Amino acid sequence: MKFRIAHRASGTRRGSSRWRRAFLALMIVVLAFGAITLRLFVWPAQGMPPSVSAIVVLAGPGDRLDTALELAQRHRAPMLIVSLGQHGYGGSCPSAMPGVKRICFEPDPGNTRGEAEFIGRLAKQYGWHSVVLVTSRAQDTRARVIVGRCFGGSVYVVTGSLPLGDWPYQIAYQWGALVKALVVYRTC
Repeated sequence: MKFRIAHRASGTRRGSSRWRRAFLALMIVVLAFGAITLRLFVWPAQGMPPSVSAIVVLAGPGDRLDTALELAQRHRAPMLIVSLGQHGYGGSCPSAMPGVKRICFEPDPGNTRGEAEFIGRLAKQYGWHSVVLVTSRAQDTRARVIVGRCFGGSVYVVTGSLPLGDWPYQIAYQWGALVKALVVYRTC
């Protein structure tokens, strides 16, 4: 009788230990996923040198256009390129600025890949060596990957703010879109 009780207690401890290890492993995965999400979509590396060949505004939510116009007004680049694609800026090009050439375009396809392809064509046409993408922090990493495939120069990113209520959707969307960019559409 004593043997059976001891055996059951030992089995219970082993089972409990397995659950603790499984829970610990799950917590490590959740924390790692959270840390990666924060690094890729919430606090990506950003910034730019004093000047670049072009300022490129990717279409999407947030105050991207205001951020790009501020950079253009400070003459950080001789060209301002504005995507009027999906989630664009009402289909209108911003007003002309002295000393800044402005090009507005509708990407085909109407997504970041279409924008990157257009940027690549303009870069060849104008001999660009560097661009600064103006986007949201959530799109930063994916935009760098996709534009980097179509443009051989240096790609920098400056971000506009995003309304707090947009963050949950944007993070979920950007995870899916980043996986798609890394697995499905791997070329320019």
